[in-house]
Amino acid sequence: MTEANQTTANQPLVLSEGAVEAIKNILIEQDIPDGYGLRVGVKGGGCSGFSYVLGFDERTEKDDVFEIEGINVLIEKVHFMYLAGMEIDWVDGLENRGFSFNNPSAKSTCGCGSSFEV
Repeated sequence: MTEANQTTANQPLVLSEGAVEAIKNILIEQDIPDGYGLRVGVKGGGCSGFSYVLGFDERTEKDDVFEIEGINVLIEKVHFMYLAGMEIDWVDGLENRGFSFNNPSAKSTCGCGSSFEV
């Protein structure tokens, strides 16, 4: 088995109970194909320097796969340093609805909470 095909036991991030429920609902409602996983990553941009990437995708040779609460989470190896220890939560309030990111590696975040600086 190649390294890209292995599932790593150590989990670099946490999905809250609300996030797990929301992700599983999205998988069903949007009929995400088998073999796809939840891609969590970062990209340059946003008002604080980096933005989070969250969506469903197929695994690539650059990814490590982590099973978290029955969900295959895909993270490119180069993104670990930005995501280690992060918690993804689901917020369903009057003023805000969606995923939120609590990242202990972030020096600062923007007002919307979807971008950060390290």
